[in-house]
Amino acid sequence: MTQASTAHIEFDRRTQPYRRELLAHCYRMLGSPDDAEDLVQETYLRAWRAFDGFEGRSSVRTWLYQIATHACLSALRHRSRRVLPSGLGAPTVDPSAAAAMDFDVRWLGPLPDALVTDESDDPASVVAARDSLRLALIACLQQLSGKQRAVLLLRDVLDFPAAEVAELLGSTTAAVKSSLQRARARLDELGAVAADARNPTEPEQRALLDAYMTAFQNADPDAIERLLHRDAILEMPPATTWFAGKRTCVGYLATQVLGTAGDWLMLATVANGQPAAVAYHRETGGGYRAFGLAVLTTTDRAITRIAAFGDANLVTACGFPATMPEPTAP
Repeated sequence: MTQASTAHIEFDRRTQPYRRELLAHCYRMLGSPDDAEDLVQETYLRAWRAFDGFEGRSSVRTWLYQIATHACLSALRHRSRRVLPSGLGAPTVDPSAAAAMDFDVRWLGPLPDALVTDESDDPASVVAARDSLRLALIACLQQLSGKQRAVLLLRDVLDFPAAEVAELLGSTTAAVKSSLQRARARLDELGAVAADARNPTEPEQRALLDAYMTAFQNADPDAIERLLHRDAILEMPPATTWFAGKRTCVGYLATQVLGTAGDWLMLATVANGQPAAVAYHRETGGGYRAFGLAVLTTTDRAITRIAAFGDANLVTACGFPATMPEPTAP
């Protein structure tokens, strides 16, 4: 075995265990799973090039986070923030309005949990990771400056000490504490950490998801209406059009989306730590083709937000096939 091969093996042994959590970190910074994956690749390339000079003054994990954070900050200097439709303007009040598509907007994208968590992970760590990946929080993080975003994530999500964050960012402890205070205040203004009186349990979320998928597949707007909170929101990137209020949301779905029973096929998954469904639409010749991913925000008894992303690639990213056959009759 050559010396270079040995070095590669040692590099992989010491760095690969952190790939999933680095992807989650870059996603929180950038709001896009594709951008995050690109930055993780860049992080590992930079780390490999500098591996010979790594002196071990910090842990490998801290060193990788330093590289990844600086790569994200550099990328953010040249990119506009990611958004959801609800961050662009007022909701549409007419449920018969055609959805206005805009593929030039830098849309915030969902992150399938399968990319950042593993069945072997500690359950407490999985819960913490999921909570820090909620769509609403990621959208609010986009309102912070790059440095504030980095400080908040390194301190409050990853629990790095202030002095270590200062060294990691090439700053001072006082500056880190000041940035953290401003970031927390801004998130409070945006309502990013607002919580329901009682957070829903996983079984409660799954029950709502199952009921939603059944109602959608049966093209049953009345069933969907019963599931939605009175102030529910429906948004559908890349459409700039979005709706607020259960009657308007259901009116749009009933007249422009649901079609007839059997037009849609849905399968349960998890994205951004939230209940989600991959969606397939029936093809003319039979069978189903991947359409996108719907991420639900819920209380313990109602759906408060549906973020439906019309991107077929998200279906395969969640580990499902691009096409599905007609269901076999029981």
